[in-house]
Amino acid sequence: MTSTLSQGFLPFEHEPYHNFKDETVAAEQRAAFADVRKKYVGQVFPLLIDGQEVTGGETFTVHNPANGEALWQFQNATAGQRDAAIQAAKTAFESWQHSDPFQRASIFKRAAELLRARRLEFNAVMTLENGKNWAEADGEVAESVDHFEVFARETLRWAEGKPVYPMPDEHVTTHYEPLGVVVTISPWNFPSAIPLGMGLGALAAGNTVIWKPASETPLSSWLMVELLFEAGLPRAAIQFLTGQDDVLGDPLVDHKDVRMIAFTGSREIGCRIYERAAKVQPGQKWLKRVMAEMGGKDATVVCADADLDAAATGIAQAAFGYSGQKCSACSRAIVEESVYDEVLEKVLAHARKLKAGLPEDDADYGPVIHVGSAERIRGYVDAGKASATLLLGGEWEGDKVPPTIFGDVASTDPLFQEEIFGPVLSFTRARDWQHAIELANDSDYGLTGSFYSRDPAKISEARRRFHVGNLYVNRKCTGALSGTHAFGGYGMSGTNAKVGGPDYLFWFLQTKTTAQRY
Repeated sequence: MTSTLSQGFLPFEHEPYHNFKDETVAAEQRAAFADVRKKYVGQVFPLLIDGQEVTGGETFTVHNPANGEALWQFQNATAGQRDAAIQAAKTAFESWQHSDPFQRASIFKRAAELLRARRLEFNAVMTLENGKNWAEADGEVAESVDHFEVFARETLRWAEGKPVYPMPDEHVTTHYEPLGVVVTISPWNFPSAIPLGMGLGALAAGNTVIWKPASETPLSSWLMVELLFEAGLPRAAIQFLTGQDDVLGDPLVDHKDVRMIAFTGSREIGCRIYERAAKVQPGQKWLKRVMAEMGGKDATVVCADADLDAAATGIAQAAFGYSGQKCSACSRAIVEESVYDEVLEKVLAHARKLKAGLPEDDADYGPVIHVGSAERIRGYVDAGKASATLLLGGEWEGDKVPPTIFGDVASTDPLFQEEIFGPVLSFTRARDWQHAIELANDSDYGLTGSFYSRDPAKISEARRRFHVGNLYVNRKCTGALSGTHAFGGYGMSGTNAKVGGPDYLFWFLQTKTTAQRY
């Protein structure tokens, strides 16, 4: 993957995680929470349009999901400001598309250094905004550092073009050009790494960006955009918009000057974007490109010959980390009949040890993102009590949903088929390991999956037949690393764009062949 231009970079290494068991490190993280509160709580943050800070029609308040604490305020952009941002991005594209790839890469490298110095601050902001505990927040911010390093290298690799078979009397080149204005629409559960990955993909290719974060977590994005500007990115290259869906939803997707939409979120919204973007608007001169990542119903298959302790640990970590609020979370454990009871008991033992509390205090789990989400999860749990065997959890008040496990779940049950996006795990029996793979593939989704076995023949078969974009053998199905585990799924999980992988930038580029006769 190393290009000629990027050979001056040191070999890539993933950013290490903080060791919060070290009291010195833990004290620094606690101090970061105090600093963030002193610096940001009560502040009102602007829109960023054409390099300028702009106030909207009104503001909205961001609340800490753990305790309802009012944190900071952001703007509701108006329709006029939305259109001004698109025009600014369109104008900025005329120069940014011709920017030196090495300078783009240098900006990303500088941003990586700036973020390394502020990781604990970014951890604290994220925990306050979306309720991740320290380890979950730290893992995401570390991934954001990796994104900067990976995209710096990918910028240069794609700038070199690709070789072609030569002609005797022509010089022929294949190279790549940017598209134009890219809208990025991101979710609240990964408010740093997901918008950054989509935004860097666009910028690395030479596009300009309309950056629209989730309303629950805008500061995590705002700080990342400001960090890019500090690293040297021209301020007009990103337009930062916050606000309501009726202003920043369909109208952004429909606008004739938007060339591409990069989206991560629900299946419902992703399909809506895909459908609306297909319509050519008056004055539009292209077919819009859509990149969508729309969730998962991820399965872990455990064979009878597997390391059952490792499998149980992986299932519990992937199912209940961040209260299951990950598109990659394990929500289905499919276990061979002969070891089903043993694996189930081991997972139950792990889940019973998890303690509720405030994410800021680094509890194992806190609330789900808001009461509405808890109520939606409750609907699945209450219905599941009549169709399967409730083994753990199932009762709660407010929004702190405990780890919940159902046994003997049928493959036709909504618990098995539908994305719940909470700490709800279903156990299903398989006749044998081949039946287990069939059950795992019985889903509209195809994002991640795990397969536990010691048998090379079974593993080989799983590699061929397990229909997911990210298959993990003998490890949990969460925790993709940028630059190594290219992330994106099949089916209704999305368009399989594979962020952090060697093909990702192609989504933000168009190919040009030039033949010159000698």
